[in-house]
Amino acid sequence: MSITDLDLPPSWVAVTLGQVIDYGAAEKAEPEEIAPETWVLELEDIERDSSRVLQRIPFSVRRSKSTKNRFSRGDVLYGKLRPYLNKVVYADAPGVCTTEIVPIKPGSALAGRYLFYWLRHPEFLRYVTEISHGVNMPRLGTEAGLKAPLVLAPLHEQQRIADKLDTVLARVDACRDRLARVAPLLKRFRQSVLAAATSGRLTAVAPGGYRAVPLSGLLQEPLRNGKSVVDGTGVRVLRLSSLGEKEVKLDESKRGDWGGIDVGRYFIHAGDFLVARGSGSRELVGRGALVSTEPEEPVAFPDTMIRVRPDLTSLNPHYLRAIWDGREVRSQIETSARTTAGIYKISQTDLESLKVPLPPLDEQTEIVRRVEVLFAFADRLEVRLAQAHTAVDRLTPSLLAQAFRGELVPQHPEDEPAAELLKRLATQHETASARPRRKRATA
Repeated sequence: MSITDLDLPPSWVAVTLGQVIDYGAAEKAEPEEIAPETWVLELEDIERDSSRVLQRIPFSVRRSKSTKNRFSRGDVLYGKLRPYLNKVVYADAPGVCTTEIVPIKPGSALAGRYLFYWLRHPEFLRYVTEISHGVNMPRLGTEAGLKAPLVLAPLHEQQRIADKLDTVLARVDACRDRLARVAPLLKRFRQSVLAAATSGRLTAVAPGGYRAVPLSGLLQEPLRNGKSVVDGTGVRVLRLSSLGEKEVKLDESKRGDWGGIDVGRYFIHAGDFLVARGSGSRELVGRGALVSTEPEEPVAFPDTMIRVRPDLTSLNPHYLRAIWDGREVRSQIETSARTTAGIYKISQTDLESLKVPLPPLDEQTEIVRRVEVLFAFADRLEVRLAQAHTAVDRLTPSLLAQAFRGELVPQHPEDEPAAELLKRLATQHETASARPRRKRATA
């Protein structure tokens, strides 16, 4: 679809940006000309899609050494680098910006905020995404910008549209902000459940807390590191990506060449618990997953993991999985982790000394049941939260599309039609072009 396919109100016209504004014209500012208190806007300061300015940094702090574009209050600032990121700002104060941002002065035919919203319209976004040149760092060129589509409404109606969009999109943003606060609450809820599970408060059987037992005393056999093997045609070996959030994904595996090694020592079975030995993040080192079902064919584990095989007479593997991400266990893992060349690692010795809060077996089973019920409730809330996020994300494009079809605010017959506005603008340009230029005085 293009703007020529839109069913526009009779008083509107489809034009190009170049017919209304001088896209690409900008006053330059050299570093030595910029005052210390001047706002310096860079692309990374703008949040994609939302047009939210994430930070305002003055020249005295940023100390940029490159040429900048000057902008005034009321200019529309358009990010021409990677335009699919949809970074557009309506300037509420003067400043300077990177030359990858184009300051646009709306002129006499456009309301600034109307132009601001049009540059975020799905049809404009489609155009700039298709026309931008460059593979890795595409840009909207000046010629392409001048030829970009624009839906021109009567000037007074432009103002009414912008006012209405200010109101409704502020509500959308407020809704998005409220939704963003829910995910941390769910995370805190899960941590509270795990804290209760490891202290006896979840079942109210041991209000004084459970005894802490070293993991080494709760094993059927000693911990074992996996084995590194090259690709081959032998027994399957897991990939690191097989460690899911809760369970080991047995289909995430490859064939290995074991070269005569006794691979049986590295087979995994239902009830085994696999732990990641290393990660680039302290928060992810030592993450674990349970082998919840017996593999249909022999599967081994790689050297990136440590196998924990619980003694089923004292430690329920599902209980170990349930408490593994709790603060009590995670804090021990993260404290023990060592970093080398930016990689955090945990050893067998670290895991062996890890203190596990241990209730009786029957209570472990009950804890697992209750944790699963509460986590399932949190999972359902997360699904609904994701659905709400999707619905809210669709609102802005939908409202913009509605606004620029003339459906958001009523048309007023007394408004000057956009075609007349366009003629008047053309006459002004012709008059300005015909006016003789004054010669500079010479010394």
